[in-house]
Amino acid sequence: MSTTFLPVLAAGVANIILGFIWYHPNVFGGTWMRLLNFTPEQTERGKKHMLARVLLAFLASVVTASVMQVIGNVFGVYGWTNAIILGAMCWLGFTAPTMLGMVLWELKPVRYYIIVAGYWLVAFVVTALILVY
Repeated sequence: MSTTFLPVLAAGVANIILGFIWYHPNVFGGTWMRLLNFTPEQTERGKKHMLARVLLAFLASVVTASVMQVIGNVFGVYGWTNAIILGAMCWLGFTAPTMLGMVLWELKPVRYYIIVAGYWLVAFVVTALILVY
């Protein structure tokens, strides 16, 4: 894994595209909205600042990719199998346990956790795969 900015930007874009697909109403978005008890009015209000939200999500994905790139460089991650392991281990060590608080303390449904944590697992693996190539 080399230190370059283009794969980091590509990973940020990929995460936004993945999010639009993952949270589309015909994929997991409909269930996700029902589990959060979103009303149609809330959904419409949420569209008001969509560009700002997408830009912030993109920046957050770029930060994640940058940190993952550093971790990959430190540990000498090369090749797609090691990239998958890196993405899965970052998710397992940092994201999955910290997000569990949504179920334990915020009393969110386990299905909600599975949808959101599942997105992040795929996003971390996709990010790592982009970074190695």
